[in-house]
Amino acid sequence: MSHYRSNLRDVDFNLFEVLGADAYYGTGPFASVDVDQARMLMGEFERFCRESAWAESFVPADREELHLSPEGDVTLPPALEEGLRAYYEAGWHLLPLPESLGGYGAAPSLRWVASELAAGGNATASLWPIGPLMAGIIDAVGTKGQRERFALPMVEHPWGGTMVLTEPDAGSDVGAGTTRAVRVEDNGAEDLGSVYHLTGIKRFITSADATPLHANTVHLALARPEGAGPGTKGLSLFIVPKYLVEADGSLGARNGVRVSNLEHKMGIRGSATCELSLGQDGTPCVGYLVGDVHDGIRQMFMVIEYARMMVGTKAMSTLSTGYLNALEYAKLRQQGADLTRSADKTAPRVPIVQHPDVRRMLMEQKSHAEGMRALVMYTGWVQDMAALAGEGSEDHATWLRREDLLLPLVKGYCSEKAYELLGSMTLQTFGGSGYTQDYPIEQYVRDAKIDTLYEGTTAIQALDLLFRKIVRDQGATLTWLSDQVREFVKAGDGDDPLEAERALLGEALEEAQQHLGTLLTHAMASMQEAERERIHLAGLHTTAFLFSLAEVVIAWLLLRQAEVAGTRHAALEDGAEPAAGRDRAAELAFYAGKVATARWFARNVLPKVATRRGVAAQEDGALMALAVESF
Repeated sequence: MSHYRSNLRDVDFNLFEVLGADAYYGTGPFASVDVDQARMLMGEFERFCRESAWAESFVPADREELHLSPEGDVTLPPALEEGLRAYYEAGWHLLPLPESLGGYGAAPSLRWVASELAAGGNATASLWPIGPLMAGIIDAVGTKGQRERFALPMVEHPWGGTMVLTEPDAGSDVGAGTTRAVRVEDNGAEDLGSVYHLTGIKRFITSADATPLHANTVHLALARPEGAGPGTKGLSLFIVPKYLVEADGSLGARNGVRVSNLEHKMGIRGSATCELSLGQDGTPCVGYLVGDVHDGIRQMFMVIEYARMMVGTKAMSTLSTGYLNALEYAKLRQQGADLTRSADKTAPRVPIVQHPDVRRMLMEQKSHAEGMRALVMYTGWVQDMAALAGEGSEDHATWLRREDLLLPLVKGYCSEKAYELLGSMTLQTFGGSGYTQDYPIEQYVRDAKIDTLYEGTTAIQALDLLFRKIVRDQGATLTWLSDQVREFVKAGDGDDPLEAERALLGEALEEAQQHLGTLLTHAMASMQEAERERIHLAGLHTTAFLFSLAEVVIAWLLLRQAEVAGTRHAALEDGAEPAAGRDRAAELAFYAGKVATARWFARNVLPKVATRRGVAAQEDGALMALAVESF
């Protein structure tokens, strides 16, 4: 039996009952995939992720080691390779791609549904088929020759792909990278971009050079051309293929790029986390300048932003399947009498789902898993709106700024809370059994921790949120989001069943805004030389602010869902027919659960926002003044 427990009902509810995707699926840029086709694809892909070799390779990919050959080729465990081949053979790698690359042309929101399902079924496996996604980046910003020589075959064959940023001595400070690029040839008749030779070492490169699964791997690598300035602005992006590609599409000589080490990791063990050596073994490492322009960090951010959304989605999905596994266990595991009869030694044993503290843990998991799904799906909807607005329009740019604001919340909050709750509550629900390999939870915990680290740690997400996403446009985009929340708070009528929760949401929004005001006050003051160190007072509380803003947004999204669910529940009770193929009792339970979840989150999670605001307000910076020796 598969470890994976999906929640397609909640996905469908988000897409079509709350976000209204049925109004635009099958139209405009999404004409090729309408509502019926979307539901069919979701159902078929969910079945694939749950029942095929994809999910079956979940354990072998963790227990069986990857192997690195002297030539730098990575061999996967047989079960994992079988699952990935099944994925490619079924054409699922085409789902996120535009029609110009042979893809389905689906809306971004549907692509993130697929990402959730793939990561839930096998998080490690989901990190391998990124070559086609890298092809999408080359297709968007590459030259015509680069699209033909690299992007199209990356999808057709398909080939592997990686994003290559991190260096051993640079870490998260991408601008400190020292990998060099020496120009050897201008962009020629084949329009492959100017040719450079790259020299350097990269670290923590995900899923490189699977052999024989991928006949070729295309690395997108940042390097600093000779004469370029310091920092991120001096970096350019290069296409670095494992094998050079001839004009007729055949593979030529091996390029001077090698996997030179595999990391031994806590989790996602079936994903090759690599050291990559460029130009280190006497063979030149050939790189083609992407788009034949020096615009590396902007181009790479197209990859980074996709990766950050993917990481947040992976984290949410892992918590969701972990919670549903815990719920199933709690319904079956009998232990102890009901608390009302705890002194009666003859009382019957009850399923642990009847115990108050177990219910508390289950609702904490449910509310966050469904709340984070709501955040991911809402961000996907914002991406849909950007696509519908059309590139180059003012509306398109506005929707992209809104997406930018949400991404640190998706990546930062989802990754932190998923890992926290998987360890503290999902595993705890299983008791000692959860600590064993009899259940998937211990692997979920290990596989999820990386989400808080890669594609920018949570601290980096928080700094990005404050200084790039909020300060950059003087809070205009955050004001738009706050206005959406405020309108919801004021929208209840005289007989509003969510009146108390709206009030709690309104209070939390004001607390979060005061928290932000405190941080901005310190940041502005630090611009004066005499008060430079006040920036530390802001830095001590940026992550806390990210958490608070995420919880306000999630509470708003859950309460919006509760409005819809309450109306549907009442209609069913009044005799309305459930949607075709759905059971009345199951639908009543589902909608009641949505209302209860939103209320619980508002009453139990939102009060933390005020606490964080209070702590930030009284910050005196003593921690920064403490001598390092005192730690």
